[in-house]
Amino acid sequence: MSLRSAFPALLAALLFGASTPLAKLLAGNMPPLLLAGLLYLGSGFGLGALLVLRRIRERHGGQLVTRLHISRAERPWLLGAIVAGGMLGPALFMLGLVQTSAASASLLLNLEGMLTAVVAWLAFRENADRRVVLGMAAIALGGVLLSWQPGGASFFSPGALLIAGACLCWALDNNLTRRVSCNDALLVACLKGLLAGVANTAIALYAGAALPGASPLAYAGVVGFLGYGLSLTLFVVALRTLGTARTGAYFSVAPLFGVVLSLALWPETPGLLFWAAAALMGLGVWLHLSERHGHAHTHEPLRHSHPHRHDAHHQHAHDFAWDGKSPHAHAHRHEALAHTHAHYPDIHHRHPH
Repeated sequence: MSLRSAFPALLAALLFGASTPLAKLLAGNMPPLLLAGLLYLGSGFGLGALLVLRRIRERHGGQLVTRLHISRAERPWLLGAIVAGGMLGPALFMLGLVQTSAASASLLLNLEGMLTAVVAWLAFRENADRRVVLGMAAIALGGVLLSWQPGGASFFSPGALLIAGACLCWALDNNLTRRVSCNDALLVACLKGLLAGVANTAIALYAGAALPGASPLAYAGVVGFLGYGLSLTLFVVALRTLGTARTGAYFSVAPLFGVVLSLALWPETPGLLFWAAAALMGLGVWLHLSERHGHAHTHEPLRHSHPHRHDAHHQHAHDFAWDGKSPHAHAHRHEALAHTHAHYPDIHHRHPH
């Protein structure tokens, strides 16, 4: 896999990983559900502003105006993703973050990549080879070690279990979002941020929470825009290229960025279990990143719209004036094609094995 293909997922991981310790700074100062809502509102409003600026730039530059539309058939998938990943996931995560150190919470987020791959493999029949399965096992074992509390009343800390539940919600979200990843990534991420943010904030306020002052409100908005909004937009872009399980694997490096920042904010000496879990999760990520997949396959005729370059899968004429710039987006048709090359389950390679 080229660095260019992996870059959106890696940058998404960096932004999301950094958001965990940054959100920890607010976790004890406001109810978890309100914090989750404000983070997503920051994401939605920030991306909405970017959509407006892009529309102005396209109109003034004489470019093709990006079509902002989600088809009726795809809306249930998007709604399911919003409920699972935008409402349930953040609420569980913020509840767990209050009871867990920022470093452990950051590493526990590796479970999202593993669970994303499991759901993609078992429920959506995405291909997974031996290296992917071994990587899943290593990341899962690392998550168990992070949750372990020797000598405690329970083998697993409540905070760690809540974060694991959030990771499962986000895994469902990732797989449902894959079904709408051909649409404009900014639009998909903006809708998720606005709808989830409004719902969570409204529920929190109805339950008696009070809005914070201007400074924490602005801080939550900025963290949400960067760590949730831009991160999700890049994640949707990566879904088109890598498929769900592989994007989740690249995204699994997010906790490593979070750990570095959290240890800088709260200096401490991690225990043996922490380092053992980090080693196992690092091994799992490496197994995912080093996986290669190639075989003879056939592309069925397909018509869709997404940003693309004129590569081996996009050799078509245009029925409109085109300035030759790439990537560009428009509705186009793929004719039947049979060939062999290394590939991943992107939007053009979702074939059975």
